[in-house]
Amino acid sequence: MRVRFAPSPTGQLHVGNARTALFNWLLAHGHDGTLILRIEDTDAERSTRESETGILEDLRWLGLHWDEGPDMGGPHGPYRQSERLHLYASYANELIGGGHAYYCFCAPAKLEGDRRADLAAGRPPKYHGTCRGVSLDEARARIDGGERPVVRFRVPESTDISFTDLVRGEVTFSTDVIGDPVLVRSDGRPQYNFAVVVDDALMDVTHVIRGEDHISNTPRQLLLYRALGFTPPQFAHLSLVMGPDHTPLSKRHGATSVSEFRLRGYLPEALVNYLALIGWSPGASADDPGTNEELLPIGELARRFAIEDVGHAAGIFDVEKLAWMNRHYMKVAAPGRIAAESMRYFIARGYVRRRTDEALEFVASLLPMAVGSVDRLEEIPERLQFLFEFDAAIALQQTDVVRVLEQRGAREVVLALPDAIQGPLLDKESFRAAATRVREVTGTKGKALFHPIRVALTGSDGGPELDLAVPAIERGAALTPNGGVKKIAGCKERAQLFAKAIG
Repeated sequence: MRVRFAPSPTGQLHVGNARTALFNWLLAHGHDGTLILRIEDTDAERSTRESETGILEDLRWLGLHWDEGPDMGGPHGPYRQSERLHLYASYANELIGGGHAYYCFCAPAKLEGDRRADLAAGRPPKYHGTCRGVSLDEARARIDGGERPVVRFRVPESTDISFTDLVRGEVTFSTDVIGDPVLVRSDGRPQYNFAVVVDDALMDVTHVIRGEDHISNTPRQLLLYRALGFTPPQFAHLSLVMGPDHTPLSKRHGATSVSEFRLRGYLPEALVNYLALIGWSPGASADDPGTNEELLPIGELARRFAIEDVGHAAGIFDVEKLAWMNRHYMKVAAPGRIAAESMRYFIARGYVRRRTDEALEFVASLLPMAVGSVDRLEEIPERLQFLFEFDAAIALQQTDVVRVLEQRGAREVVLALPDAIQGPLLDKESFRAAATRVREVTGTKGKALFHPIRVALTGSDGGPELDLAVPAIERGAALTPNGGVKKIAGCKERAQLFAKAIG
């Protein structure tokens, strides 16, 4: 089995295209097959190497590695269409010589006029065959005279073209609505339908898995396979990925590209796992038929994947479900990895000045307070804001903090706290001992005791458990000046500042 993913380097990798790449990867790896990466860059005006580089980086980040491609070569290269122009020219000449294609000299203005006339008459627009009768000798004479024609494929009239779609079943088109498509532009560049047939045939592609927007291209391509004497691959057309409003996923729905999800702090395994479930279900485990799991590593997804099980109904992109999956994968990931991958967000907020081993170790120690409460890596620093942005005066401007201090006995708790802290509160026991000393002095307990302590030490009425937050404050205060972390005030200093702020 040989499959391919063939993006155009004209922008970022859309998650819909990423799902297509993933389904190709799953099919190849589930059947000991080969995945080819081919760059379709014949659109010279819009294609860029920057886009190509970004697409390759996103695919690698997702873990979708390929077996043949432009960066690693292979037996069927080159793998950029812009480097295969000589092949397209050769096969175009073969089609012309065999009578399957012809030169077309129609001016754009005439083609536009014919198109408008078709629309006005209620007919599907198609080429009227004006140049079908131009002989090859006449065409060559006109080319020698300086004219630059396109090459069109001669579509047989009144013929049904059928194929079995692995997702949708039997599909039939009539050539009466197709017209003669352009194979080669006047500047010598191939059109998509021509180039893709030549490439897939020469690269021995056995299965073409792509979006449903390519269904209408399939009959043209099948005719080209037949004319060139190639054996066509099997086709599978995936439903498009839609937004919650059942329109194609676009910018108005939020992030749409893999790089955007990556920048917002989603883990690749979460995005891969979620994309695999858009239009397909892994079903029950062979080891436990009663289960219907969704949280599965990519290797297990490949083991269970079958293209025939993919549904043809539109897939809806559910950001909430993706967030749920991301929370799961953040929880089970190694703290060192999450610390390293979230470091850029700490640096962006100024909480970390330099990426050092001490900074990484400190951030990793904070993660139990955050990963269970946020959806994405970029939200972790905000969850831990109390560590790095303590300011008693600003805290006293918050309604929730003021409300806590208005409760009976709250001010007494705050004023007693500095003396109750007799050393670093580096663990739950030392913190509880300090709280007990406050209780003995003030007579308060429970919520009336711990809420004022919270606002005095964190500047907020909410946040992580104090048994975790208080030792984290003390660890931060003990960091070395060269550790790369913004200076953090310790618990005693915070208690003193807050007590002074309330007078």
